Amino acid sequence: MAAVIELSDVTIRRGKNVLLDAVSWTVEEDERWVILGPNGAGKTTLLQIAAAQMHPTSGVAQVLGEQLGRVDVFELRPRIGLTSAALAERIPRQELVRDVVVSASYGVVGRWREEYDELDHGRAHDLLVEVGIKHLADRTFGTLSEGERKRVQVARALMVDPELLLLDEPAAGLDLGGREDLVSTLSMLAYDPDSPATVLVSHHVEEIPPGFSHVLMLRQGRIVAAGLIQDTLTAANLGATFGMPLDLEERDGRYWARRRTRRAG
Repeated sequence: MAAVIELSDVTIRRGKNVLLDAVSWTVEEDERWVILGPNGAGKTTLLQIAAAQMHPTSGVAQVLGEQLGRVDVFELRPRIGLTSAALAERIPRQELVRDVVVSASYGVVGRWREEYDELDHGRAHDLLVEVGIKHLADRTFGTLSEGERKRVQVARALMVDPELLLLDEPAAGLDLGGREDLVSTLSMLAYDPDSPATVLVSHHVEEIPPGFSHVLMLRQGRIVAAGLIQDTLTAANLGATFGMPLDLEERDGRYWARRRTRRAG
């Protein structure tokens, strides 16, 4: 399998702050990764590298076979599907859901005078069906619940048939029902062999969809552990990542964590 992300000793500095510290990481085209870590661990910074939104201060970063710093990122970025809170804030609240999705074909936010053919509209419709929100096609984005907006963003990210799908805290701000709907949608995509390589950023093991194959755990810009999820997502590694003793449970591909309590006696 070809590597879609290949980082070698990547470091990001901003002034005296080190956001990522000598990170080496490879993602193959058939893998689904989750990045876990506390606030300030460097998760979103790592995703910005993968999205070709940021260049390393030192080290080598290759995305979809192209080395950052030696490629036109404006040609590279359309090959990457991205969901993030920053992108969601740019979507006009009066935009129809079907237009939010189809406008990704031109890489624009907010439909203007661009023209789309039947193939574009057909793909947008199929993606809304795939993520379970076909019935929202003619609603405006601003009238949707937070969970519905998240699934619209996933459909939009898939519109360009990306070679790499990046999801930055997609379950943030969702209630229990919204989270579970989204986890189900992402699990379906994870199990689909035709889906692109996927990287999901989260703070919470409860948000990991079944079907994700690998985990990378970050603390203070450094990798604590990385590898197959069944081997790497352990209570010891999770505790080291979040700086506290934790108990970890798994059932049917779902995970739960809580702080370990000292038992009397």
